[in-house]
Amino acid sequence: MKQHIDRLIVSTLSGVESSLSSLLTIVENDNSVVPEILEAISPNLGKAYCIGITGAPGSGKSTLIDKIVGNMRNKGLTVGVICIDPSSPITGGAVLGDRIRMEQHYSDDGVFIRSMASRGNFGGISKAVKASVALIDAFGKDIVIVETVGIGQEGIEITKIANITVLVLAPGWGDKMQLMKAGILEVADILVVNKADLGAEGLIGDLKDILMANPRKSVQPIIRAQALNGLGTEELCYELEKHRKNHYLNLQGK
Repeated sequence: MKQHIDRLIVSTLSGVESSLSSLLTIVENDNSVVPEILEAISPNLGKAYCIGITGAPGSGKSTLIDKIVGNMRNKGLTVGVICIDPSSPITGGAVLGDRIRMEQHYSDDGVFIRSMASRGNFGGISKAVKASVALIDAFGKDIVIVETVGIGQEGIEITKIANITVLVLAPGWGDKMQLMKAGILEVADILVVNKADLGAEGLIGDLKDILMANPRKSVQPIIRAQALNGLGTEELCYELEKHRKNHYLNLQGK
């Protein structure tokens, strides 16, 4: 098994996508090999910028990601996407349907899309996500996007992995009290009110009130969007790119 994994690692670092897929399957199914794999790829880590996308079910996260990927590719950046889907409590399986919404990117060698089942893990992500992000980083992608399971008042685990976290909400998500109880509001870096054509003013007003009372040093931007029509996605990508550049400047000590 070790020799097999070693061969896959060498092949993955050489840019062989099928080997990356095999390693991702291994880390999903066997936690015991993760430390060994991470140690082997450690010299190749730290180049990718990780974006976490979280939010309520039906808020349009996958459609938004599809637009972000297109924007990043137009800039010449390569992208890896990890979509976490909820596991069935009966079968343990998952409907890995997010790839359908991103099918236009399948023929693009600069995009790698992987769906994973949450396997009952709390916090909106799979236990294998951290190692999976590292593998896609070592593989050479510039950007890694992680879409969490649709969540309500939880989901902050993604903030421990991503360089930036985007919270996607839509009109009708809930009342002001529910928003105040959602801990993700305190740690999300950008808020997107998607499906704004359905009436977003009340939700945006509530968000502004809550954020003004937030102890953070800076108030997170709130972006009004209609991802299906591409509205607001340019503004979101501008904020993501600004944060990405600042991230690498900070790493360089500038």
